[in-house]
Amino acid sequence: MNRIDEARAFIPVRIAVLTISDTRIEAEDKSGALLVQRLSEAGHVLAEKAIVRDDIPGIRAVLSRFIADPQIDAVITTGGTGLTGRDVTVEAVMPLFDKVIEGFAAVFHQISYASVGTSTMQSRACAGVANGTYVFCLPGSSGAVKDGWDGILRYQLDARHRPCNFVEIMPRLNEHKPRATP
Repeated sequence: MNRIDEARAFIPVRIAVLTISDTRIEAEDKSGALLVQRLSEAGHVLAEKAIVRDDIPGIRAVLSRFIADPQIDAVITTGGTGLTGRDVTVEAVMPLFDKVIEGFAAVFHQISYASVGTSTMQSRACAGVANGTYVFCLPGSSGAVKDGWDGILRYQLDARHRPCNFVEIMPRLNEHKPRATP
């Protein structure tokens, strides 16, 4: 099903990684480090990496800076997608989305089900487009990061993936926005 057309050129995507956690520091950020490793091995560019507490204004501040930066094509977050009171990633990011990528959650749960069974229901993984930037929100475990990257993002962020991928439509993500008049 996931087919890479080697005849097509690889296009590196500039990706920011945002870990959302009240407890993790850089030295203990396994899921963020795993994302950096995976995207680098795939040939993409790490645009920036940050850790922010489970706090709606804090998450929105960092994410807003990332989506306003023309040098960042995509943001992948890890953490804060669960059901507890401190899990506020979804509440922080959804209002920033211009469009929700509903299929991301569906495919993530399908892949995750093979790893963790019905426990996948405890995740609120989500994705969308904000200001022409892709935002993918993964749970904070290394297993969930592997499921999200290995099963979805490594293919959809590869311009060679057939029959289609997120990269080839990146130039058109802001088509709906009005152009500035001179």
